[in-house]
Amino acid sequence: MKLTANQSTGTYIDLFSGCGGFSLGLGNAGWQGVFAVEKDPMAFETFKHNMLEGGRYEHFTWPSWLPQQATTIQDLIENYSEQLTSLRGKVDLIAGGPPCQGFSTAGMRNPNDPRNQLSQQYIKMVDIVRPKFLVLENVRGFNAAFKNGCAETSKIPYSQIVKANLEKLGYTVYHDHITAEHFGVPQQRTRFIMIGIRSDLVENAENPFGILENLRAPFLKSKGLPLRSITVEEAIGDLEITRPDQDIVYHSGSKTSGFKKVDYSPPSQLNPYLSLMRRGLNGYKPNSLRIARHRESTVEKFKLIHEICRPGFALNEQEKLRIGTKKQAISVLHANRPSKTLTTLPDDLLHYKEARILTVRESARIQSFPDDFEFKGKYTTGGKSRTKECPRYTQVGNAVPPLLGEALGTLLKELVSK
Repeated sequence: MKLTANQSTGTYIDLFSGCGGFSLGLGNAGWQGVFAVEKDPMAFETFKHNMLEGGRYEHFTWPSWLPQQATTIQDLIENYSEQLTSLRGKVDLIAGGPPCQGFSTAGMRNPNDPRNQLSQQYIKMVDIVRPKFLVLENVRGFNAAFKNGCAETSKIPYSQIVKANLEKLGYTVYHDHITAEHFGVPQQRTRFIMIGIRSDLVENAENPFGILENLRAPFLKSKGLPLRSITVEEAIGDLEITRPDQDIVYHSGSKTSGFKKVDYSPPSQLNPYLSLMRRGLNGYKPNSLRIARHRESTVEKFKLIHEICRPGFALNEQEKLRIGTKKQAISVLHANRPSKTLTTLPDDLLHYKEARILTVRESARIQSFPDDFEFKGKYTTGGKSRTKECPRYTQVGNAVPPLLGEALGTLLKELVSK
């Protein structure tokens, strides 16, 4: 899907791009990519496969001076400061979602997590390039003060520190919380969104989030989606292992050591959400349909969770005690509601009908990645590697849902026209 000049809304740089959810959404909204920055090799491999190299969603005019490989903003600034400075005034938008683990209320909020400071690198890039617009995505906790920590971050939300720095650079900054399910994503995923407009462009400013709300209905209509929320079963019901016409095959080894995989066949009738996810595919089989190889004891535990749980709600302390788990959050999906927020830990959410975790593709559907978007790298990792590697489950859990990214790209397109 290579964009032509007259289709392009403007140019953008994606910082902390991950596997490419935000870029996919912005590209679908008509934005032309310049380059993206992602430090993890596996996540960048997925990004490169889909967004570059003639991929299905290629829309980048990648500069010749920048290698197409995993890197950090710090390395970029240190090694290519002259080239970055030459981009000043030539880039319309900087987008990005700095790593959020230290702010997340779903994890152990840590004011001293070094990843919290990556927002400052985002600000450094803004200072160098000075784009017309900014959009920054993060978890809700980004806009909440820490209960304890250093003097600076314990008194005010970190978002306010970032906002003050951007205002010093000459941007008028707006922020709000956006729920992904309002824009067609089958997931109760609420995110903090900050939008900056260069102050010399602001005249009779209208709050961008008011414009976004007005764009919601026409955006959903353009996607063929209803105004109501999309349910989990609508999103992944066709991927059920127990579907009568669904085949399961073994791969990557023998029946004793290998993994099972869904040999997908599309149903005869597609609901509106599946029609969108499979638009123009003509029977294409999506990748990342490997089924987790659970121990028998794990399957029995999952069956017990199914028996005692309240679908759509995390297990309470009594239920966790009965199961014998100390996990902070574990729940079974509710078939007739949007999913709870996906995390990077695949065993946080169990399938609504089957005693297993989701496949990567099911997680990707819940994040609104289309079926022709292919994920690369290992499926999962553990131990000390968990904080250093970004396998497929982590790539999906960390991503900005493409439909939300496209809605924000449509909003920014509207701001450009104004």
